[in-house]
Amino acid sequence: METEKKYIVIKGSGAISPLGHDAASTAAAYTSGKPAFSFIPHDGTLTPVAALPIAAEQKLQELIQSNPYYKQLDRSVQLAIYAACQAATEAGWLQEDAPASDDLAVNIGSSRGATGLFEHHFGQYRQGTDGSLSSAASPTTTLGNLSSWVAHAVNAGGAQISHSITCSTALMAVANGVAWLRAGMAGRFLAGGTEAPLTPFTIAQMKAVGIYSKLANQPYPCQPYAAVRQNTFTLGEGAAVFALEQVAQSALKTGNFIVEAVGLGFEKIVSKTGISAEGINFQKSMRHALSQLPEQHRTIDLIITHTPGTRAGDSAELAAIEAVFGTDAPAITTNKWLIGHTLGASGALSLQYALHILRAQQYAPVPYPNILPAKAQKHISRILINAAGFGGNAASLVVTRV
Repeated sequence: METEKKYIVIKGSGAISPLGHDAASTAAAYTSGKPAFSFIPHDGTLTPVAALPIAAEQKLQELIQSNPYYKQLDRSVQLAIYAACQAATEAGWLQEDAPASDDLAVNIGSSRGATGLFEHHFGQYRQGTDGSLSSAASPTTTLGNLSSWVAHAVNAGGAQISHSITCSTALMAVANGVAWLRAGMAGRFLAGGTEAPLTPFTIAQMKAVGIYSKLANQPYPCQPYAAVRQNTFTLGEGAAVFALEQVAQSALKTGNFIVEAVGLGFEKIVSKTGISAEGINFQKSMRHALSQLPEQHRTIDLIITHTPGTRAGDSAELAAIEAVFGTDAPAITTNKWLIGHTLGASGALSLQYALHILRAQQYAPVPYPNILPAKAQKHISRILINAAGFGGNAASLVVTRV
C-alpha cells in the first residue's frame, strides 16, 4: 500500500515588527505602503532606524509586565516570546497551566543575540572599580535564552535550540523544523528569528562596515534595487515565529500554508561580508530549493529577496536570480524599504510578508526609482524567499497556499 504524502504546514504565525503587533496591524501597514523609519542621534549623526511603533511597544510592555522574570530578559528574548505566544495561540497549542509537551520543539535564532543587555553589563563592568558584575549578566546574555524562555512561555518540553548563522538564521530555523518533523524527532515545531539591534554599539558596527544609510530625514532611507547605486543599509528590530506541523495530504484544509522546500547554499568568502559578484551562495540555495519541488510545481510567481540595500549584496542577489531563472525571472519584491534589515529575524519577517501576500494577492510596489523589470500583476500561488548572511551562507524557502 502506497504511503500517503505528508506536508509541512504552518499552523500559526506570530510577529512583532516596525509594521505592527498582529496580523491585522501588519496587513494594514503593508497595504498603506508607509515606511516605518524614524531618525535618532548616534555619535553626532542623525541615523535612520526602524523601531516598534507605539501600539506594538505597548503590547510588548504588557507581556513584560505579565511575568516578573520577563523584565530581566534581553529585548530580543522578549520579542521572541511575544511572537511565539502569538503563533502557538493561533495554532491552538497554547494552554495555560498545561504540563510541558514533550512533542513540541523550539528553535529560535538571532544574529546578534542579547546586544542590549550585553552592552549594559559591559558598560557597568568598565565603569566599576572592583570588576564586579550582576549575577544576571551571564545567564541573561547567553544565546540559549531565546529558545528556553520561549519554551517556558508555550509549555514546550521537546528540543530547545538557539543558533546564529547571521542573517540566514530564521530560515535555517525553519529548515531545522522541517527536518525534525520529517524525521519524526518532533511532533510540532516552533521556528523563527528575533533581533533587537537598535543599540549604540550594534549601530556603530554596521556603520564601521561602511554600508549604513546616510539618507537622513528622507522617506526611504533604505532603498533596495535603487536606480541610484549607493549603500542604504538601515537597521530594524522585530521577531517572527511559525508553528509547524506535518500533515497528511488527506488532512490538508483550504487556506493552509505549506512549506514546500528549504534550500541551503554556501560559498567560500572573498570579502569580510562573504559574497561574490555572482551570488554563488544564492544560486546554490535557490537551486537546492527548486530541486525539492515536483517538476510541474517549479514555477515561482514571486521572489522576496534578501537585498539589504547594499550595492554589493543587492547586485549579487539579482545576478544570482538571473543565473537561476534566466531573463524571464519571476516578479521581485522585498519589505526592507519598509522596515530595514532586522538581521537574524529578517528571513522570518520576509516569510510573514509572503503569507500576507498569499492571502491578499498583492504587495506594496517599490515607490522610488528602481531597476526592477516591470511585471504584470497576476495570481500569486508560490513564493520563494531568500536570506543570506556574513560568512558566505544563504537560504531559500518556498511557500504556497492550498
